[in-house]
Amino acid sequence: MTDTLIAPPADNVQTLTIRQPDDWHIHLRDGEMLKFCADFTARQFNRAIVMPNLSPPITTEAMGAAYRERIYAALPEGRTFEPLMTAYLTDTIDPNEITNGHKNGVFTACKLYPANATTNSAAGVTDVKKIYPVLEKMQEIDMPLLVHGEVVSPDIDIFDREAVFLEQILGPAIKAFPRLRVVLEHITTEDSVRFVEDGPDTLAATITAHHLRIDRNDMFKGGIRPHAYCLPVAKRAYHKEALRKAAVSGNPKFFLGTDTAPHQKKDKEAACGCAGIFSAPNALESYAQTFEEMGAIDRLEGFASEFGPRFYQMPLNEGTVTLTRKPQPIPELLTAPGIEIVPFHAGEQMSWTFDESATTA
Repeated sequence: MTDTLIAPPADNVQTLTIRQPDDWHIHLRDGEMLKFCADFTARQFNRAIVMPNLSPPITTEAMGAAYRERIYAALPEGRTFEPLMTAYLTDTIDPNEITNGHKNGVFTACKLYPANATTNSAAGVTDVKKIYPVLEKMQEIDMPLLVHGEVVSPDIDIFDREAVFLEQILGPAIKAFPRLRVVLEHITTEDSVRFVEDGPDTLAATITAHHLRIDRNDMFKGGIRPHAYCLPVAKRAYHKEALRKAAVSGNPKFFLGTDTAPHQKKDKEAACGCAGIFSAPNALESYAQTFEEMGAIDRLEGFASEFGPRFYQMPLNEGTVTLTRKPQPIPELLTAPGIEIVPFHAGEQMSWTFDESATTA
């Protein structure tokens, strides 16, 4: 999906061993799709923030606990992985459901989807002020708010929706709840980079592997490219460059969150195709390739393994993972009975390969 040239490796590095990373934004789906997709994430990451936009969405403690058990059941025997569950905020969600779920160790955070902003978000929040009582409770118990940062008004151009959200919704909310920890998810614009950099220490952002590698031109190379379509949609090239600079900057406000989002090939290539990019099978390799191109491979560990846990106030992982400089062809299609998914980087050759045998606990 990208024509970016690969720079020579720094100091001729042949292997890269870092503290085991976490993924602070994933979609695992449910049912057979969950069974197929879960281990692609679990083999590389020790923990992951799991999005709650199922159908129906995860809005109660009981639903969150049940979904967590389904995730564990989908993993191979012996796999060490911790799914961190999130609650799906609605206009009418009970604040006590949130606080009890957090107290009982089910919910790590809450997710704010503006209604109809993305996949399975129809039940999302129509006006953020309707959930101010919930945000007050979250601030009180120090529970993070995770935000899909786009407005949904048809009057706003799709490429401007993130910037307008910052001005009209997130900025005022941060002022109203100055102690609330907020993660602006999967940022796509220079505006968001500056907003996070200039914001309080309670504000951070995740950056996806795919937004570091594609811009909006990649959706139209030689025709419509549905497998490059995601939400928030990729923006102009200069926005991508701003994200790349932020990711490798060493600023702890920016950390890894893939937003890996599997969809069936037929649903991506439909007349009204689904938004989402399935990056889990080669997420670390993709990030490593970007960091290497930016001459900052030595900063990958902070971005992938340290900044996120510290923001979430969790211990750093003690194990390690290793990437080896070995050409890795990415298949055009991943399949299982009844499932066909086109992965990120399909048909490309990566310069790094994840060495699962070298992972330490």
